[in-house]
Amino acid sequence: MECWDPSRELMPLDDIRQLQLERLQAVFNRVFKNVSHYRRIFRQIDFVPEDLRSVDDITRLPFTTREDLKRDYPYGMFAVPLREAVRIHAPAVNLDKPVAVGFTANDLKNWGQLMARMLRASGVTKDDVIQVSLPMGKTTGPSGIQLGAELIGASVIPLSNQNPENQVKIMRDFRTTTLVSTPTFALQLKAEMDKLGMDQVGLVLKRGILGAEPWPESMRNRIESSMNISATDAYGLAEIFGLGMAWECQAKKGLHVSEDHFLVEIIDPLSGQPMPDGHEGELVVTTLSKEAFPLIRFRTGDVASIDRSVCECGRTHCRISRISRRVDDVIVMRGTCVIPDQIRVILEKTGEVDPKFQLVVERKNDQDFLSVVVAISDNMFFDEMKKQRLFVEELVRGISGYLGWDAAVKLVEPAAFDHTVKIKDLRGFSD
Repeated sequence: MECWDPSRELMPLDDIRQLQLERLQAVFNRVFKNVSHYRRIFRQIDFVPEDLRSVDDITRLPFTTREDLKRDYPYGMFAVPLREAVRIHAPAVNLDKPVAVGFTANDLKNWGQLMARMLRASGVTKDDVIQVSLPMGKTTGPSGIQLGAELIGASVIPLSNQNPENQVKIMRDFRTTTLVSTPTFALQLKAEMDKLGMDQVGLVLKRGILGAEPWPESMRNRIESSMNISATDAYGLAEIFGLGMAWECQAKKGLHVSEDHFLVEIIDPLSGQPMPDGHEGELVVTTLSKEAFPLIRFRTGDVASIDRSVCECGRTHCRISRISRRVDDVIVMRGTCVIPDQIRVILEKTGEVDPKFQLVVERKNDQDFLSVVVAISDNMFFDEMKKQRLFVEELVRGISGYLGWDAAVKLVEPAAFDHTVKIKDLRGFSD
């Protein structure tokens, strides 16, 4: 299997470790000098960058959380002056404080290289046409795909995750060979092909690079058999780069982490202690090359395990297992993260104090649907059905406007559900 950057992707393990140490030392110096949050943390534990003697010393530092990023909104976590941030994304949508992620010119250059590795690992060459069908604005993925494709020399069709009928026509007419989308949207495209009577003979689609939401192996098998393509998984974090952090090669035996750019750990989500390789726990990521927005020991909330054996493709970097669940109250669906507290803010705008609600996620006809179940309170007492209907319609508009897609709202009696369980995920990701 061909690599985009063999000198790095096939690097001996000792060399990877040495490079990680050198880059980690540079990161520590940068954040100690320029990021007040990390400088405060270093001083609290009586640690200076020079105390870092090995990669393992990183465990002396506390974790970085999304709450830390919110507290330093908008630019408090930037390690460069704003004039050096040539691009700013705010993809981690939050009603009051979105996370502003900055990129220097060198960050974008590195992101392009990471994306080129991912694309090449799936088989993309300069002769390919890549159709990017990811949600625009709420995910950084489309920007990175374009950077990587330009390096390889492939053609890119930047679209969105809307209008499946037009997208399948574009796929046919523009002779798309590679689809980048969520797995559920890939199946929506297949359903649209069937509706239009468009068989595989009229297409030249070869592969799908799918991610931004969890999907089981049974779903991969279905996509591959029904669309006659090879489907590989991709993983990323909006707070870091987006797609490009980890990806499957054609062997499909775990997602390769670019360890020259990322240091990954697996921890027990309750104790914070490290877990042995091969055991599941929460994925923690430290950036090694980010200039504008470096993160140290960032808790992702995603559950994974690490495999450090050399892959049959020859790449030496470690692999993480595919992500199917989280340790926190976050739903990943339709390429975005949905957080219960953000829904709570919308409910409170209706006059509700401490609203009782639950988010219910279901997968129907290969698409994820969200229902917000709200307990009726005295504040919601309606003497007319018309008022109740208008109230529900107001909530639907507010929640759907925040999400960017339609959600349902159901009013029920307080005893009808356990409001202490904020998320009820009925999609069933086990094979």
